[in-house]
Amino acid sequence: MTIALALSVSVTAVSCKKGLDKIENAVTKSGEDKSQAIIDFNNNFLDSYKSSSRHVENIVEYAEAAVKKSKGETVYSMPMVINSMDYSLSKIKGVPSGFDSEQKIIETELVTYKRRRESIEKKYEELKSYITSEDYKDDQGAKALALQKDINAEAKAFFLAGDNIVAKIKPATEAAEEVILKDHPMKDYIVSSKSVMNTLDAVMDVLDKQYTQGFNEAEAQKNYDELEKAVDVNAKKQFDVAGQQYAYKKTLFENFNKRATEFLDKYRKLIRDSKTGNKIPDSNIQEISSAYDSVLNSYNSFVQ
Repeated sequence: MTIALALSVSVTAVSCKKGLDKIENAVTKSGEDKSQAIIDFNNNFLDSYKSSSRHVENIVEYAEAAVKKSKGETVYSMPMVINSMDYSLSKIKGVPSGFDSEQKIIETELVTYKRRRESIEKKYEELKSYITSEDYKDDQGAKALALQKDINAEAKAFFLAGDNIVAKIKPATEAAEEVILKDHPMKDYIVSSKSVMNTLDAVMDVLDKQYTQGFNEAEAQKNYDELEKAVDVNAKKQFDVAGQQYAYKKTLFENFNKRATEFLDKYRKLIRDSKTGNKIPDSNIQEISSAYDSVLNSYNSFVQ
């Protein structure tokens, strides 16, 4: 059996419990094929949302700088916006029927998500041309301001649709994982590793907030302790799975734990470096983001 389990993403969303039992029961009865389709959709969408979110945030920052520049304010360098091809989104050909009563809602939100992303990209290209050609000298930055307002509105709608999709797919995905993992020899290691990733995602949410709003040592240390405990529990597991086809997974499991331990090293450094000015330095947030990507990549290699 091919393992393709879901990753978690932390979002601020409240989902209604009413009707969720029905969805979970439907998934449980649907079998492995539909369950795998749900998990594949979940993985592809979360990969898309993470990469596209960064891209959209960069465009929002560019638009803010563009308005300042167009008004004659000093902008030493414009924020970099790297061309982003969302390959994960292109893999999504439709919303699986296994989502049951939530399928139509997810489809509607997915259309909004795609259209908003495309619109933001087009408006960014228009704004970039306007800034590069220095056309703002003709209208004193009026177009830059208008495009910024449009981009901000589109970005808000993009993130709202993305958060709604994440909230809607989570219950069915968790139920689908139970179906796939029910008799799987690696269930214990996969569930424990996913617990590490869940805790790690929560840590990144906190650090992202503190990076912009100010460092809180007590909160950062509390999250560090929780992550350290989860990593320690996982790392102490001796990988012992019968079957030659799983032999190579031992190295991948150990590599995941190694990357997670290295993340903790960067986390301790971040806490130490952020104490003095109650602010997380740019270099530390870059280091911790890179360390997170390494853990995520090793996790994907292990569970896929």
